Amino acid sequence: MPAKNFHVRQAAVSALRAWAKGHDYAESLVERHAHRRMLSSADRGLLQAILFGVLRQRRLLDHWIGKLREGTVDPETRDVLRVGLCQLLILGIPEHAAVNETVESGKASVRGLVNAVLRRAIVSRKRLLDDVADLPPPIAHSHPDWLFKRWKAAFGKREAIALMEWNNRPAETFFRINPLIEIPAEIPGIPVDGAPGFYQLEGSLPGALLASGALYIQDPATRHSVDLLDPKPGERILDACAAPGGKAFLIAAACGSSEHLACTDSNEKRLPRLRENLQRLHAGSATIAMHDWTKPAPPAWHGAFDGILLDVPCSNTGVIRRRVDVRWRLQAPDIAKIALTQRRILENALPCLRPGGRLVYSTCSIEPEENLQLVEAFLADHADCELESTREALPFRDLTDGAFAACLRLK
Repeated sequence: MPAKNFHVRQAAVSALRAWAKGHDYAESLVERHAHRRMLSSADRGLLQAILFGVLRQRRLLDHWIGKLREGTVDPETRDVLRVGLCQLLILGIPEHAAVNETVESGKASVRGLVNAVLRRAIVSRKRLLDDVADLPPPIAHSHPDWLFKRWKAAFGKREAIALMEWNNRPAETFFRINPLIEIPAEIPGIPVDGAPGFYQLEGSLPGALLASGALYIQDPATRHSVDLLDPKPGERILDACAAPGGKAFLIAAACGSSEHLACTDSNEKRLPRLRENLQRLHAGSATIAMHDWTKPAPPAWHGAFDGILLDVPCSNTGVIRRRVDVRWRLQAPDIAKIALTQRRILENALPCLRPGGRLVYSTCSIEPEENLQLVEAFLADHADCELESTREALPFRDLTDGAFAACLRLK
């Protein structure tokens, strides 16, 4: 009988096959395959470590497979080898578990090949790891060539490499204390410098505090857009792309409640979670509606808001550390297409501002075409708007998720 953890390796291979076919994102696949195989919390953690490790280091793992195996490898066998090599060379899992249980996860016809390649990797481990320093940066740090070239042009070679290194580190967990209720006597984290109310989690997730709404999992970079919006009690505020509600919570916290807050999202299925999060966080009952901002706003919303937060869909290049498969899903032409959608959303939201109102445009991208360049092009076509301020967070500089925000004022 194979060991129990054989099921974890088998789940990792199955999840990788589903991911390659475009069935879902990495985070969802962990939950689905852990539930399907009834994995314990420890085994779920191991599954996530292997799956995320393979997706982060996919290109480097394929380089190693090419060094260890001559000839072609079919896609499923390649995924089995990726799972094994990730454990041996990236995660440092003991050899007997990494080899034996990974071999068992492959089809009977390829188990001999998988065993031979993994045994060869153990013998060659030092050379393989030492040689990484001499590889081209996008192979050594497992990113597409086009992304490295783009970041090198924008930030310089050293910063581009630092950014790729950042993206390959497991993400820390941060949370925001809820100022709408009594602060817990014991806060399970370390305060984040320059981000009042934010903490870096120490230890396991505090389930009771999360369930009570005393805190909310949130990266400090999310605060920039709401800080620029600076919502005040009594103002009517629109959070136009609100689900799942992290920034809506920050707005409600600044205003004392969500009484005058309107939240929309283009996906109706996301609205119940948005509503539940605001209720759990004791923010009151916001007005919640579905709206696709690539379409014009309803006439009743025109001129209705003192402030608008427009956290638009983006390339997510500022949060690749958390969304580990973005680097492989995103293609170079996508950024220009995304920018067109962002511009359309911005055009459709502007009429909803009252004269003198402000709109904060924000992304979790670090691409100039989605950020300052887009805002400057918009302002060139709208003499009735002026740029008040911007904020930018760059992972290699600020050691947080990447983010951009710009506050526009309607004259």
